[in-house]
Amino acid sequence: MRELVSSNRRLFGTDGVRGVANVEPMTPETVLRLGAALGVQCRRTVNRRVRVVIGRDTRRSGEMLGSALAAGLCSSGVDVLLAGVLPTPGVASLTRLLQAAAGAVVSASHNPFADNGVKIFSARGFKLDDELESEIERLVHESGTGSPRALGSEIGTVSLLDDADDRYRAALRATLPPDLSLRGMKIVIDCAHGAAYRVGPDLLRDLGTDVVALGVDPNGENINDAAGALHPEQLQRMVTAEGAQLGIALDGDADRVILVDELGDVVDGDEVLAVIGAAMLEAGTLRNGAVVATVMSNLGLEKCLRERGGRLVRTAVGDRHVADEMVRSGCNLGGEQSGHLLFTDYATTGDGLLAALQVMRLMRQRQQPLSRLKTVMVRLPQVLLNVRVQERRELDSMPALRRTMDRITAALGDRGRLLVRYSGTEPLLRIMVEGEALDRIQAYAQEIADAAQRGAGE
Repeated sequence: MRELVSSNRRLFGTDGVRGVANVEPMTPETVLRLGAALGVQCRRTVNRRVRVVIGRDTRRSGEMLGSALAAGLCSSGVDVLLAGVLPTPGVASLTRLLQAAAGAVVSASHNPFADNGVKIFSARGFKLDDELESEIERLVHESGTGSPRALGSEIGTVSLLDDADDRYRAALRATLPPDLSLRGMKIVIDCAHGAAYRVGPDLLRDLGTDVVALGVDPNGENINDAAGALHPEQLQRMVTAEGAQLGIALDGDADRVILVDELGDVVDGDEVLAVIGAAMLEAGTLRNGAVVATVMSNLGLEKCLRERGGRLVRTAVGDRHVADEMVRSGCNLGGEQSGHLLFTDYATTGDGLLAALQVMRLMRQRQQPLSRLKTVMVRLPQVLLNVRVQERRELDSMPALRRTMDRITAALGDRGRLLVRYSGTEPLLRIMVEGEALDRIQAYAQEIADAAQRGAGE
């Protein structure tokens, strides 16, 4: 099975606007225009005062850019509710709870601290679609030519949400059955010195677990630094040293999670989807009998669901594509191998803490460790190679590459997968080959990489 994916975006990328802080487009001037454009868009369909919730992660540049975003919103007549440091899914939750017109998060997620970004949510708590992003982008570019500005009493105000953490924790606790107790569980959580550094450990303590907290000392520069979902090594060591039942590794804005079982082994997003998806199939709660994941998800997940009467629906890479398909098809479980996991019965965006709670719930209900639960899925070997390119040529315009891909696709049959796509953010051709024999798929991947490099000169 072969799938090809491409992407070509401008100001808005695959997850909002992102770049190096204080370098375009992540300058206070451009972010101010972005806020003004968002405010204009929020007020277009209503004839009343509207509010926008703003949260951020722990980066040094967060206050600077958050202030610029708030100023832009106020200049267009929108009131701003500042949630302070709060996970991205917490902002989405508050946006719905407070009936705000939109929510915005100043964060670059798993990127290094020098980067920053802005993610925007609709009033329903979902990331904006392409059409709305394009309209806001148009307004940003036109804002220097006299965009509408509020005057006098129409200028927006800024208020602090002192209880943002409390509201978010309450929403997460409400996803668990009231009669379920997690007391006695020992949990190690690594918050990556990011947005969940307070709310994550506090939530687990609220639930009665014994908590060992890592990555909870942000200094503005150490977010994601050798910590969190991208670097779970310290968490793995701590889980085994402490004799914990579970390790939770979040990224900088806590919208993704990588788990560690009691043996110290990493459990990624595909395995979590398999564990939860299999349980929901058994309980009859998996809508349409389907899990939504991306083209990068392991074939083992697909086999796990199929063996239990379910199916896997694949989308392009990116949690927004997963969320869009879940809404379109009415599914209630989806996510990415990287740990963006969506439970739309409870939330509208990926939520690392929510995903961890649902796994803990199943561990307690089944009275089984995660190492046992995850055996529902047998992972197939997967090889990833990147080829640097000078230009993004259509793959069909390189005959040698096309012939190689067709031959390997036929050889893999239904026992493997081939995915060749251009990166959405870097000048790279990404090659993924999946199959039953590691040495064989490694050879296949190298054949495709060689053919791609030869094809660049065709």
